[in-house]
Amino acid sequence: MKVRFAASAAVVATALAGGLLTAAPAAQAAGGVSIYRVSYNSPGTDNRSNASLNGEWVQLYNSSTSAISLSNWKLKDRAGWTYTFSGTIGAKSYVKVHTGRGTNTAGYRYWGRAAYVWNNDGDTAYLSKASGALADSCSWGASGSSKYC
Repeated sequence: MKVRFAASAAVVATALAGGLLTAAPAAQAAGGVSIYRVSYNSPGTDNRSNASLNGEWVQLYNSSTSAISLSNWKLKDRAGWTYTFSGTIGAKSYVKVHTGRGTNTAGYRYWGRAAYVWNNDGDTAYLSKASGALADSCSWGASGSSKYC
């Protein structure tokens, strides 16, 4: 047992010294923007009214201790419908992106669509940074009406 432990410790020490294992970047360790919750099946009948469309939303959360620019970040579904962000999300703050029309504020954004985006029978929300790198994703199936991601 002691021999295996000593050998394992030597392997880890060698890997650290050789740069094979590195600590997580500071930005990752400090947190970032992720998909917190998706409401994909708005309450009531799907009649494409603005109220019904706005019952469909994606909520993001910034877990870091500083504001993050969301300029040119993108929120997409599997079919490729895309919302492009502008502005920032505050530290330890949430922002909801509603499918329908409304007036944008720091905590609420509106896609301005006249049709639903998120499929009630299963879909995936993808959040991409301005660079195109995937920041987060959240998938769901046919049951329920919302999902914490």
